[in-house]
Order: sequence, then structure tokens, then C-alpha cells
Amino acid sequence: MANVAKVRFWLFNRSDFLLYCTFSKCASHRGNVRGEMKLYSAKIPKISEDLIKQLVEDGDIEVESREEAQLDIQSVLNEYKRMDREITEKSKDLIENRNLPHGHFSKVKRLEADRRGFGLGEDGIIWICNQILETMMQSNFVEEIFASDADMRRKMKVILHRHMMVDEEMDFEVRQRIKNLQEGGDAWNVEYSKVMDQIRNKRGLKD
Repeated sequence: MANVAKVRFWLFNRSDFLLYCTFSKCASHRGNVRGEMKLYSAKIPKISEDLIKQLVEDGDIEVESREEAQLDIQSVLNEYKRMDREITEKSKDLIENRNLPHGHFSKVKRLEADRRGFGLGEDGIIWICNQILETMMQSNFVEEIFASDADMRRKMKVILHRHMMVDEEMDFEVRQRIKNLQEGGDAWNVEYSKVMDQIRNKRGLKD
């Protein structure tokens, strides 16, 4: 059985907001890096095109201009990236200011995202879907909406997953390239980051 250590610390300390967090750290998972869903800027135009194409051709919505409707969706996706960057920087500051272990970055980031009502990972896809639905309701370029929110959300999630799960594919490719190294060691972590950056640059996915 893996040794489990409890790591406790104060994350936020404000006059109107005080959050005490307890995290469990499993020693057997130290250094384990997994692929995650990620929204790359280079994918945004294609995602918006695929979403509008699917919904229009399925008769879920009627648009005045596909191009303008795509721009509406792109605005949502760009806002998601902006907020994600902002939360990432805030989380780095919290780690630095509280002298917390860098291994807790993902936990700190999720707490900060939850505090702002923002979604990460699977919750991020749901957040994007809800924002797109709200934008469509207010858009001057979406003339009619015929399908239910649930039906459109289900279709949008499939498309978003397809484009945002690219990190899972790259994670597998990286692991295949460095399988001669022992996972979790310093050399493995350094080489993982190096090879991942090479693959991202090759695919034009730099952010």
C-alpha cells in the first residue's frame, strides 16, 4: 500500500475569505505526469467551424452568417483561454508566496478555478458549452434555435473533446519515446517536458 502523507496549508488569507485546504499526497504518484485536455489557440478557428457546421446541418440552429456565428464561438473560446492563463498565473503566485511544493500546482489551480466559478478539464468543457449556449441566445447572427440545450450541449462536448484531447495523444507519443527511462525520476521528468515541447512545436501547438 502506498504511503499517504497529509499536507496542510493555508492558501488564501483575506479579510473576507479564508480557505483552509487539506491535500492527500500519494508517494507512489510522485513525478507522474499525465496528458490533459487543453485548448490551443491554433485549434480555435477549426473548433468554431466544426461546432457551427454540426449544429446547422443537424437543424439545431439557423444562422444569418456562419462566419459571424463562428466568431461568436471564437470569442467564448478566447475568453476561456484568457481566464485559464489568469488563473494559472494566480496559482503560481500562491505557490510562490506560500512557499508551497510545486507538486501541488494542479490542486491549487483547481481551487482557484472553483473560487471563480471556472471549469478545468471536463468541467472546462461544460463551462465552454454553457457559455456558447448563452452567447447563441444573445447573438444577432443566430436567428433560430430549434434543439434543446441538452441536445446541443451533448453534440458540442463531442467536438470539444475531439479537439482538446490532443494532449492525451501527445502524452502517449512522449511516453513511447522515453520508455527506456524510469518513470518518476528526475531524468524522466526533464526528458518528458523536453520531448513534449518538441511535439507541440512540431504540431504548431505552442500555447
